[in-house]
Amino acid sequence: MWCHYWYHKSMAANPKILDQMRREPANVRFNDLMKVCESCFGKPRQSGTSHAIFKTPWIGDPRINIQNDKGKAKAYQVKQVLLAIEKLEGMKHER
Repeated sequence: MWCHYWYHKSMAANPKILDQMRREPANVRFNDLMKVCESCFGKPRQSGTSHAIFKTPWIGDPRINIQNDKGKAKAYQVKQVLLAIEKLEGMKHER
């Protein structure tokens, strides 16, 4: 089941980075956000441009579209990733 697959990938995300993202979304390194996204959602379907876009098991929001802003992640994008991870975790409980 795809839901099972996606949920277990999200559990592999680094708890220290996730804690940092929750406490200070404006102070997250882009590389850390990329690690979390790759851990939860796999390799980006688009990268090499200014944005990295990740596939999610749902249509619509929250979308995972992140960009490097001088080594930092944009706070609103960190919040979108956190919402997506919460949605992913919630999907497990719906099964």
